[in-house]
Amino acid sequence: MTDAPWASRLQDMADLTTPMTIRVAATLRIADRIADGTDGLAALAERTGADVSALRRVMRHLVAVGVFAETSPDTYALTDIGKELCTQGSGDARSWLDLESAIGRVDLALTDLLESVRTGRPPAARPNDTWEALDQDPELSRTFDEQMAAGAAAKAPGLAGTFDWSSAGRVVDVGGGNGTLLAALLTAHPHLRGTVVDRPGPAASADERFAAAGLGERAGTVAQSFFDELPPGADVYLLSGVLHDWDDDRAARILGRCAEAAGATGRVLVLESLVDPASARSSTTDMDLLMLVTTGGRARTAADLEAMGTAVGLRVKSVAPVEEPHSLLEFVATS
Repeated sequence: MTDAPWASRLQDMADLTTPMTIRVAATLRIADRIADGTDGLAALAERTGADVSALRRVMRHLVAVGVFAETSPDTYALTDIGKELCTQGSGDARSWLDLESAIGRVDLALTDLLESVRTGRPPAARPNDTWEALDQDPELSRTFDEQMAAGAAAKAPGLAGTFDWSSAGRVVDVGGGNGTLLAALLTAHPHLRGTVVDRPGPAASADERFAAAGLGERAGTVAQSFFDELPPGADVYLLSGVLHDWDDDRAARILGRCAEAAGATGRVLVLESLVDPASARSSTTDMDLLMLVTTGGRARTAADLEAMGTAVGLRVKSVAPVEEPHSLLEFVATS
């Protein structure tokens, strides 16, 4: 092994051991156990269902990289980094790293990146396999919805303040998951009414969320595919983080359904993390490659989305930054 600084940096960037041991610790909830007072190796192994010897080797590595501290032989404490692995609610760092959660499984798909780079497609799978897996596994679907909701909650304040909602009365959140984003919009703008369109599972969760938030009279759901005709006549059709999940043909179909439903006077809002041709952002490039190996989708430039809109009878009226790295594109009918 060479000690050259650039070679060492490259080795650190390419290392798989640390990312995987962190994910194993997150999945086994090691930090939670230590925080609860279970700090000895044997007790940790018993509580997590792990092999003592194998867990010792994992903990030894995580001590070496600063995630945990070994206070005495086979006894551990949390470092500041390790505290971030404690469960803190839906969408926290631990849940995103959990190998048994939806996003944790998505991350593992990157091991097949070589095949996707060679073929331009998800490895040996159809682009919609991800969604079929969610439909077939309620627990996996639940973790996916919770993780997406955490992202939606982070974007909600920016979306609520960026667009002029005073001119809108009814909003359809297309692919709106468990209703987190729509609930935030309706709370911020009491004159709005809204509908989530999504798969039956997320739609049912959205109904529960609306009822719990006291929004049952202003918000509802339609359980259907967004490839089918959408409820017509709303003032705004919102696509938040939806189009990047799909290849160009399917993304255009979704945008086209929104255009049809919006008609001549409605607007279509697209909230996406845009590719900047002049400056790459790792958060966007990371998501882009995950889409390549999972759904066949992609991150797009503003020009890509503008061209897609043109093809379905829409033109871009405005583009505005929301929460880094997201931007909001407002589409209206071309005629």
